[in-house]
Amino acid sequence: MTNISRRKFIFTTTTAAAASIVAHGCSSNSNTSSTSSDAPSAATAANISTVANAPKVETTKAKLGFIALTDSAPLIIAKEKGLFAKYGMTDVEVIKQKSWPVTRDNLKIGSGGGGIDGAHILSPMPYLMTINDKVPMYLLARLNTNGQAISVANKFKELSVNLESKGLKEAASQAKANKKSLKFGITFPGGTHDLWMRYWLAAGGINPDQDVVLEPVPPPQMVANMKVNTIDSFCVGEPWNAQLVNQKLGYSALVTGELWKDHPEKAFAMRQDWVDKNPNAAQALLMAILEAQQWCDRPENKEEMCKICADRKYFNVAASDILERSKGNIDFGDGRTQQDFPYRMKFWENNASYPYKSHDVWFLTEEIRWGYLPKDLKVQEIVNQVNKEDLWKQAAKAIGVPDSEIPQSTSRGIETFFDGVKFDPEKPQEYLQNLKIKKV
Repeated sequence: MTNISRRKFIFTTTTAAAASIVAHGCSSNSNTSSTSSDAPSAATAANISTVANAPKVETTKAKLGFIALTDSAPLIIAKEKGLFAKYGMTDVEVIKQKSWPVTRDNLKIGSGGGGIDGAHILSPMPYLMTINDKVPMYLLARLNTNGQAISVANKFKELSVNLESKGLKEAASQAKANKKSLKFGITFPGGTHDLWMRYWLAAGGINPDQDVVLEPVPPPQMVANMKVNTIDSFCVGEPWNAQLVNQKLGYSALVTGELWKDHPEKAFAMRQDWVDKNPNAAQALLMAILEAQQWCDRPENKEEMCKICADRKYFNVAASDILERSKGNIDFGDGRTQQDFPYRMKFWENNASYPYKSHDVWFLTEEIRWGYLPKDLKVQEIVNQVNKEDLWKQAAKAIGVPDSEIPQSTSRGIETFFDGVKFDPEKPQEYLQNLKIKKV
């Protein structure tokens, strides 16, 4: 099957299977819709008085996109808890996007053209947009670390596929011999889920570009595609891995924090022209999002966060699909369980919000590894252009974050992955040269 026909098949089969997600979401979400009144309404939020340290904003309006993933919670909470309004941004819209390509396209046209000004976004996307789409972006904050998973169909349980992917190597070879391919769902080419999947497969000796097929699938459609056997595995954020397990359609081979402890994941990014035109408004948005991240990380707020996000206008799923993994309680679906897992999603703890430039150097190095960006890319130059960690620090100080919680270096230092490979952000070429499976 060609890539074009396969993608068409994914789209059509997803449409046919979508009813399963809708039915599941509606039937099991009845309790969350009834509790959604616990969250402040938009009208209530808009009536909250601004605080003394609110910037004198150039505009009170901003349109921000999000995908139905748990790591979008800081934007949703900043809206529902009135934090945007608290800092003078009384007319912020938080708008659901259907997929990452839709998010990209709406950022490209901006709110003036009917799109959006900023978004909850995959961390590499602002770079891909700046370089490939010629739409300059600013990365203003990391929204979370950890919190994703690679899930596989139940048929792979007998192969003991978990943190090690090598159990799939023979299955991939057998599928190719039968003129078929194992298909792995990723959310966006060059996005974080694509990179986690590629790293995991390559570490097990599987070439993701030759031995299997990687298929872009919107996050909310992953479970439906697994149900109709369009894909054999996927990498995505929550709540979709937990929902797969809850529906007994597959299991989580691993959570991505096991691949790379406290790895960077989503980001808050905005169009460069919007930030440059509205620097105070951008700071106000950042102040609200950082405060929301602190709120989301408090254990006592987890249930309320999940109820708010589960609502029909946001995720349209059962709050139970979100809650346990948000707490770090992981049911992998194959008999393994973990309580208070250290690799849970973090919004603020351990500097989760700070956008380390060293992490963006890794992302760009991996984009080069897999041929998404040219090998002669001036990595540090583009990181300095896109990553606005200075604005993060400014916003953090404005809301009273203590110096002890503000990193003093833009590098987190040498990173170590699950397979023992180390990445020194000062020597990205050395890392790249030592990788066995790559396109470069």
